[in-house]
Amino acid sequence: MNLATLIQENTIQVPLQAQDRQGAISELVDLLASEGCITNCEVIKQAVWERELQRTTGIGEGLAIPHGRCDHLENMVMAMGRPSTPIDFSSPDKRPVELIILLVSPTENTSDHIQALGKISRLMVDRPFRESAYATENANDLFSLFQDALNTASA
Repeated sequence: MNLATLIQENTIQVPLQAQDRQGAISELVDLLASEGCITNCEVIKQAVWERELQRTTGIGEGLAIPHGRCDHLENMVMAMGRPSTPIDFSSPDKRPVELIILLVSPTENTSDHIQALGKISRLMVDRPFRESAYATENANDLFSLFQDALNTASA
């Protein structure tokens, strides 16, 4: 599972217009749909939101990784967004979210789904990287930051 192939500049939104977590999830799913990455937008929104209601995907340190698995999805897809103002995701550390990484996988693709979540978490645990991500002002800068980090990690 190569995380660098999942990250596409055209599925990054900076800034997100949403003011709450459901709106942010919806906006990122809509972005995936507008780029032709998914076709069953409402089903995916429902799957991700149902997962969010089970337990928050706000993991702390200003990061949320809303995710879900869905039938009728051919490949794992990912979208990222930086909200214009931090959003409350009910994170354990009570810190509002500054970066949202949405990950949706086919139902039967458990292994790649878990690997992708782990790789995102390992990348974001690096404080200077995380702070750089939160400071980006556009999709191109956020895309480049992730690509550089992933290329360095695989070298």
